[in-house]
Amino acid sequence: MGKKSKKGGGKAAPPPAQEKKAAVAKGDKKDNVSTPAPAPAPAPVPELSKSARRDVRDLVSQLLDVCAKSPVAGAKEWDDYPEINSLVEKIRKLQSGLSSLVSERSEKFPAFMDWLSSNGVDTSTVDISKAGDSGFGLKAKQHIKEASLFLTIPRKLMLTVDSAKSSVLGDLISEDKILQAMPNITLALHLLCEKHQPDSFFQPYINILPRSYSTPLYFTPEELQNLKGSPVLGDALSQYRNIARQYAYFYRLLQKQEPFITKLPITDHFTFDEYRWAVSTVMTRQNQIPTVDGSKVTFGLIPLWDMCNHTNGHYTSDFNVEKNVSECYALRDFEAGEQVYIFYGARSNAEFLIHNGFVYPENSHDRLCIKLGISKNDPLFQHKSEVLTKIGISSSRSFFLHKGEFPIDGELLAFLRIFTIDEDLLKDKFGNDVTAETLDQLKNLDVGISDENEKKVWSFIETRAALLLKTYPTTEEEDLSVLNSGKELTDPQKMGLQLRIGEKQILASTIKYASEKQQNLEK
Repeated sequence: MGKKSKKGGGKAAPPPAQEKKAAVAKGDKKDNVSTPAPAPAPAPVPELSKSARRDVRDLVSQLLDVCAKSPVAGAKEWDDYPEINSLVEKIRKLQSGLSSLVSERSEKFPAFMDWLSSNGVDTSTVDISKAGDSGFGLKAKQHIKEASLFLTIPRKLMLTVDSAKSSVLGDLISEDKILQAMPNITLALHLLCEKHQPDSFFQPYINILPRSYSTPLYFTPEELQNLKGSPVLGDALSQYRNIARQYAYFYRLLQKQEPFITKLPITDHFTFDEYRWAVSTVMTRQNQIPTVDGSKVTFGLIPLWDMCNHTNGHYTSDFNVEKNVSECYALRDFEAGEQVYIFYGARSNAEFLIHNGFVYPENSHDRLCIKLGISKNDPLFQHKSEVLTKIGISSSRSFFLHKGEFPIDGELLAFLRIFTIDEDLLKDKFGNDVTAETLDQLKNLDVGISDENEKKVWSFIETRAALLLKTYPTTEEEDLSVLNSGKELTDPQKMGLQLRIGEKQILASTIKYASEKQQNLEK
C-alpha cells in the first residue's frame, strides 16, 4: 500500500471543493409552546435476511478458499482473477441493500472547516476548491511565500494506529495477530468503526472523504484490460486478491460472538464495498508519523493536509514532535486563488496508479519495474550470488529502468555485470581476495569490468527492453493518437493510456541508450 514519508512523502489521491453552505430552515417561533417537537425516529438499520446472510457466509468461505491457493505468477496471473471477481461480485450484489445514502462531499466542507477551526487549526491561508480532473484540492486564500509554514494539524485531529488502540477497536487489536502486524489494515478498520459511530469526534472529517476511488481496486475486468502489457496489471490483480482475502478473513472474524467483537459498530455494516472504501482511503491518504512516545513510526490520516494534490518537487512536510503537530511548508510561491500543491514522494506512475489512483505524465521520477534473476541452474550461481551479496544485491529481485537521460542505475548495472560475466573473469576479478574498490566499481557507469563484459551487458538490456516493448498490444504512437483524439475517455482508459505511453517511452529510451553504449565500445 501507498505510504507517505514521515517528511511529507506520498499522499493521497485528489481531494476537496468549493464551500457552499446549505440554507438552514427555521420554523416560525410560536408562543405557548412549552415542549419541543419530538426528535424524528432514527432510520432503521438495513439488514440482510437470514437466507441472504447464509449465502454471504457460503460465498465468503469459497472466497477464502480460492484466495488461499498459491497465486499464479507470470503470464498466467490473470487465471485466478475471474473466479475471485465472480465471488466478490455475488457478495456485493447480496449486500447492495446495505449501502447507505450519502450526501455530496461539498455540502460537508463548511462543517469540516468549522471543526478544524474549533480545534485550533488556522485555516486563513487555504480553502477547499475544485481542482479540475483532480477532483478537489487546496486553494490559496492569500499569497503564500515559498518555504513559509502554511498548515499545521495537531495530532488530536488525526486518525492513527495509536488512536485505534485506544478506541472501541483496541481489544480486537490486542487479540488479532494480523492487525498487530498490519497497521494499515488496523487504520482501515478504525476508520470504519468511527464512520459508523454517529457521535464520533472524527465525523466532520469522515464526511468529506471521497465516496469512491479511481484505484484499480475499483476497475471492472474490462477496465483492467487497459493495463495489459504493463507490469502494473500483475500488481493490480495481486492487490485485488489480497483485499478479497482480507475481507473474507475479517468477515468471518466479525461473526464471532465474542464481547470485544459484538460491541464493534461495524458488525452489521461490514460489506465488501465498505472494506474496499476504507482500505482505499487509507492507501491513498496515509502518512507516516511518529508514535505518541516518539519511539517509532506509525501511520495516520491527516485532515486537510491530505487534500493537497501532487506536483514535482521535494518534501516540505514534517512532524514537529515537540509541538505534537504535522507542519507543511510551501513548496514554492503560491498566489491567492492558485491551487496549492505538495510533493508526495519519488514514486513511479505505476505506484501512483496502484496506491493513489492517478497517473502524473510530468512525473520526473517515473520508472519501469523489471524482474531479473540468476538461474540456479547457472554453474556459477553460487559465486555470482556471493559477489552480489557483498554489494547488497539479491540474486533475484526487481530493478528499475528510469525516465530521463540515464535509464540504468548503479544497482541494475552491477547486477548485469555479474549476471553476464564469464567464469575466467569472475575468478580473476572476484576471487577470495577481492577488494572493496573492485566491488564499488560494479556500480560505476564509467568503469567497466572489461570491454567484452560491457558489450554483453548493453546487448542484454537492449534485447530485454525490446522484448518488453513487444508485450504491449499497442504502440506508443497508437496510444498517443487515442489520447489526443479528443474522444471522451473514462478514467481507467485515460490513465491506462498515460501509463503505457510513459512506460514505452522509458523502454525506447533504454534501447537507444544501450545501443549507443555498444557503438561507443566498438570505436
